[in-house]
Amino acid sequence: MDDTVRPFSELIRTATRAQHTEAESSGFLSAMLAGDLGLEGYARYTEQLWFVYRALEETAAALRDDPVAGPFVRPELMRLPALERDLAHLRGPDRWREAVPLPVTEEYAARIAACARDWPAGYVAHHYTRYLGDLSGGQIIRGTAEKTWGFARKGDGVRFYVFDSVPNPAAFKRDYRARLDALPLDDDGRRRVVDECRRAFTLNAALLRALEGEFPATVRAL
Repeated sequence: MDDTVRPFSELIRTATRAQHTEAESSGFLSAMLAGDLGLEGYARYTEQLWFVYRALEETAAALRDDPVAGPFVRPELMRLPALERDLAHLRGPDRWREAVPLPVTEEYAARIAACARDWPAGYVAHHYTRYLGDLSGGQIIRGTAEKTWGFARKGDGVRFYVFDSVPNPAAFKRDYRARLDALPLDDDGRRRVVDECRRAFTLNAALLRALEGEFPATVRAL
């Protein structure tokens, strides 16, 4: 099908499949979800996510009225308060603030902030790769974490993955994709957004590889 008539959301999904698969098949994620890394692996991952979502959400207010990014700034998606509650539970109410981002996490967060400041359509690319992933594969992580480490269902420790303000995730994702399809972009703008989505997945995969280096148990999962 000609890319000029394909829904943009479908084009993004198919064009980023390889990068998405690379991130999804991470040895770190596999080992973490198998319980091989202990609670420390899960906590370390959650710490790094906080830096990424701070970059996404502290810049969101300035984009609320932007014609490109504004339709995606949805209060029901905001994750920082839930992340902070999870980290307080995992690390302690004060200790979690001592976390330091990995170099690749800093690069990832800086790229999001740069897009938010200079290129709202690029911000949308990062928004899409993170939040739709949270509503989809993130639910597998939540369920596994609850079983593996005994967190209360949808309670402290997994609140990041709980979207109580999104009662119908399937309908929400359909609406989100319709917003992607309606983005006011020309062909070049669409190509740039697709490339930025690939970059977002690649940065996420690099973050997971960096975490692999901290946990020898990931070697068995590769």
